[in-house]
Amino acid sequence: MMSMSTTIPALVCFSHLRWNFVFQRPQHLLTRFMRSHKVYFIEEPTFDATSDTLDISSPADNLWVVVPRLREGLEEEEQIASQKEMLASFFIENEINHYFFWYYTPMALPVSDHFNPSLVVYDCMDELSAFKFAPQSMKDREKELFRKADLVFTGGYSLYEAKKNRHPDVHPFPSSIDAEHFASARFYTADPADQHAIPHPRIGYFGVIDERIDLNLIEGIALRKPEWHIVMVGPVAKISPDSLPKLPNIHYLGLKAYRELPSYISGWDIAMLPFAHNESTRYISPTKTPEYLAAGKPVISTPIIDVLRQYGRNGMVNIAGTPEEFVRVASMELENTDREEWLEKVNDLLSHNSWDKTWQRMMYLVTRKLNEKERSMKKINEKIYV
Repeated sequence: MMSMSTTIPALVCFSHLRWNFVFQRPQHLLTRFMRSHKVYFIEEPTFDATSDTLDISSPADNLWVVVPRLREGLEEEEQIASQKEMLASFFIENEINHYFFWYYTPMALPVSDHFNPSLVVYDCMDELSAFKFAPQSMKDREKELFRKADLVFTGGYSLYEAKKNRHPDVHPFPSSIDAEHFASARFYTADPADQHAIPHPRIGYFGVIDERIDLNLIEGIALRKPEWHIVMVGPVAKISPDSLPKLPNIHYLGLKAYRELPSYISGWDIAMLPFAHNESTRYISPTKTPEYLAAGKPVISTPIIDVLRQYGRNGMVNIAGTPEEFVRVASMELENTDREEWLEKVNDLLSHNSWDKTWQRMMYLVTRKLNEKERSMKKINEKIYV
C-alpha cells in the first residue's frame, strides 16, 4: 500500500450516529484515521436553534464534530438549503480542499451533493431502511448513493449478500475487536458502584436498547429464574422506557463510556445478545459478539444469521431463541467450571480479527481506488492536451 501521508486526503464523514453516543463502528474506524489525518464528522441536524448555525467542536486531535442546529418548523427544502450553505462556508473557512466522503447514511446526500470529493465511500453498517422511524425516502436515496459511490463496505456478510449485486465494488467488513481493551475484563478487580450490589448469577448486555432487543425474551428469562439477575447497560432509544420489562431482577444501568465497559462485563457470569427477529435485525453483525468473547465470558445469542455463521457453528457462542432454551443453556453454562479449551479457541479466533486490520484492509482499497481515479484523470488530461 502506498504511503497514506502522500496519497490520502482528509475524510469527511456523514453519519446518522452521534460521535458522543455509543462507541461503535464509526468511532473504531475513524479514530484510526485520525492518528495521521483530519476527520470532519458531520452529524444529522438538531432543531433547537433560534437561528441556523453549525455547532463545531474538536473533542480529539484531528477530529472536528459538526452539528447543524436549525430552527424548528423549517420545511425539508429549507433544511437542505440551509445546511448546504453552512457546510459550503465551513469548507471554505477551514480550507478543506482535498477530501473524500465517507457516508453512513444516504439521507445526507441532499446536503452534500454540491461538493466534489476525490472519492465516495459508503460504509453500509446496517439496513437503515428497516429501522424504526426510517423515512420513506431512505431506499431511494440509497439507490442514488450506490450510483455515486466508488466503494461500498458492509457491516457483515448477510448485508454483503443483500448488497453485492447493487454495486461493482462491494466488500464485507464484519464487526472487529479491540481485543486488548476487552481482555482486561478477564482480570476481575471490583464492580462499578451501580453494579456492586446486584447479586449473582448475573447475565449482562451492553449496547443500545431499542426495537432490535427482544424484551419478551428478557422478561421471560427473568420470570422463570427470579434468582438470576439481568444487567442491561446502555441507553434506551426509539422505544418508550415504559415498554421495558420491570422486574426486581432486571437492572437498567444506562449509558456508560466505552472505557468503562470492561469493568461491567468483568462482573457478569454470562453475556447475552438478546436480539429480536424482525426487519431491523435481519442483517446485523453485532460488534459486541467478539467483545464479549475477548472478555472471556460465555455468550448466549438469539439465532442472528451472522452470529450463527461466525460464532455459533464453531461452538464459540451458544444459541437460544426462546426463554426456555435460554434458561436451559444458561443453566449448563453456570455449572461449567472448565473453559480452558474454549478460551484457547476464542483467543485463536480473535487473533485474526482487529479493528486495526480491518482499517488497514479498507485503506488499501481506498488507496487503490484513488490511484485508479488519478490515472484515469491523467489519461483524460493527456487526451485534452494532445
